[in-house]
This record gives sequence, structure tokens and C-alpha cells, in this order.
Amino acid sequence: GVETYGGGIWHSWFDRDLSLAGRVIVSSKSSESTNDPAALPKFTSKLVRIDRPVLRVPTLAIHLDRGVNDAFKFNRESEFIPILGLISSQLNGAQASAPSKKDDDSDSEPSTPSPSKHHPALLQLLAEELSVAPEDVEDFELQLYDTQPACLGGVNNEFIFSPRMDNLYSTFSAVEGLINFANQTSFGELEGNVNAIALFNHEEIGSVSTTGAESSLVPNFLSRLSPTPAQLASTISKSFLVSADMGHAVHPNYTAKYEENHRPKMNQGVVLKVNANQRYATDAWGSFLIRKLVERKGGKVQEFEVRNDMPCGSTVGPMLSKMGVRTVDVGMAMLSMHSIRETAGSEDVQNYIDLFQSFFEGFTSLDKNLRVD
Repeated sequence: GVETYGGGIWHSWFDRDLSLAGRVIVSSKSSESTNDPAALPKFTSKLVRIDRPVLRVPTLAIHLDRGVNDAFKFNRESEFIPILGLISSQLNGAQASAPSKKDDDSDSEPSTPSPSKHHPALLQLLAEELSVAPEDVEDFELQLYDTQPACLGGVNNEFIFSPRMDNLYSTFSAVEGLINFANQTSFGELEGNVNAIALFNHEEIGSVSTTGAESSLVPNFLSRLSPTPAQLASTISKSFLVSADMGHAVHPNYTAKYEENHRPKMNQGVVLKVNANQRYATDAWGSFLIRKLVERKGGKVQEFEVRNDMPCGSTVGPMLSKMGVRTVDVGMAMLSMHSIRETAGSEDVQNYIDLFQSFFEGFTSLDKNLRVD
């Protein structure tokens, strides 16, 4: 079975060249020889990415669905199944010489784990990619991905066309901003301030996991930096958190979907996300801080608020702010969020990096000069 994850724009996955990536647990039982029958094999967790198209979700021909252009609807359980190959006998042609149960009267165990759970062709594909025997594949968690690489587009290369920019765009920019800050000649002279980034999994499905923002990762991190209750309370009160997640650029074909005075554009700088119902954690202090930090690098700031007649999305910002840490929600404007192929501004990458670098450089001095009633 293949399960959908989060709130994807699922129709965009049809007729795409798909492949597999994820984590595989492999054993050493076929490569190790031992005289001790009780000895356990070694187990290793490996990352895998099949770098070629192997799956596809084909659409139904228009001759069989004349109304498809009026309303494209499909059942995600029965009509959204990716095709791996043709019938079993053809997939297993290379293994046809292997003795079948009918031809072999021995009581030997199947050569692959859980043969009824996964097709032998899939196990063979993973084994070849990892240079192990199929029987060494113990278990795995795999995701489908689009094999088309990211690229620049637009008449002046002003766009990036890519999968997963929500939220790898923010991730890349934060990492680059921290690297740029750490490479400064004055970096070793800075004292009394800890700069860090936290990259979480599972934001699209609620962040409730051991590696999600709802986990104890950030509280434990702060506790280890501040081992006594008094130190921890002081650290929290002095800290500031920038929740960075991609934002919505105004779509030229659907301008009515946006609040009239809050229509961010790509390549026009950082987007401050504001919501009175605290779906975003931004407040006056947070927006002031972002504006001043962006100003230091000569950048621009935009604002986004959702229409009153539409529901508002959310980020990890509000849940992390429950620790008592001051928090602001920002992003960069993009189109087609959650599509298999998203669009963002190529110039905004540097704008985003500048924001993070300015934050690491200038937050402490800005914070010292602010008096809060």
C-alpha cells in the first residue's frame, strides 16, 4: 500500500516520472560467515535514493473520461496507485531459473523477508542500489519523489521551479546564514550569545513525533545550555525564535483569494506572517525586529494576512512559543505550495540568507536597546 502524506495537491502527481528514496534497514547475514549458529548478524540503517524513474501514476485517457476537464476527481485509495512495472511473470523473468516451491521439495525458507508484504522486484531494486543481497533487506520506509531536477525559469531566470521548496528553501537559507556568520573574522570574539537553527520533520502533519517541533528537542537543548531552573528561565526570557516557513505569493490568476492589502510578491523580500488568532506567532516586537534586521542588509519586508472569509494555515511558531520564547513567523513568497512542482523567486534566496545572517549578527544589540513596558 502507498499512503498520502499531509495536504498535497495530489492531482499534480499524475503523469510524473517518480522514483523512491528513504531509509532501509539491512543485515549482514549473507556476507558474514560464522561457526556460531546463535550469533546475530549486524544491522545497519542506510539511506537510499533510486536515481531514475521507476514509478508512475497515469491518468485515464480522455476518451474514457470525457468530463475530466470539468472536474478532475479521483479516489486516493483505488485510483491513485503508482505502477511499478508489468505483470509478475515479466518482472521476475530474470529469476525464472530459480526453483519454485512446486519444483523444489525442500523446506527451505523464502530468500527474502516478508515475501507477501513486498514484491521481490522491489526488494531486488533496493538491494542492487545498496549493493546487498535481497535477503539482507530487513525493513524500510520509502517515499515517492519526482525525478525532474530543480531548475531556474522565467524570461530572466527570476524563478526557481522545484519540488519540496516548502520548506527546504528556508532550511537551505538558514544553514547558509549561519555558515556566513560563523565565517566572519570577528566570530571568535563574540561572547554570551548562542546562535542555533533547528530543522524539524513532520510539520505538515502536526509535528507530533520524536523529530517534530512538538517534541522535546528545543526544550532539552535549552535545558542543557542552562542546567539550573534559574538559568533556564533567564535563557528563555532573553531568547528569540524566528519561525521560518514559506509564504503565499499573490497568484495573478486568482487575486481574489488574497486580502486586498496583503499580496506578497516573489523576489520582493521577506514576508511577515500575521494572524490575530495566533495561527502565526508574530507580534509588534517581532515585526519590529525583522524590519530592523532586514534594513541592516538593505532588504525589503512584506506582510501577509489571510482573508477573513478563509481559514488560515499555521506553522511551528505558535507551538514553540508556548515555552515562553518570543517568536516571529516569517517566510518567502511562493506559488503552488504543496504541489509536486513549486515556484519561488531566485533572488529571494539571498534575501532570506541575509535575514538569517543579520539575525545572528544583530539580535543581541537590538534587544539591549529595547525597553518593554
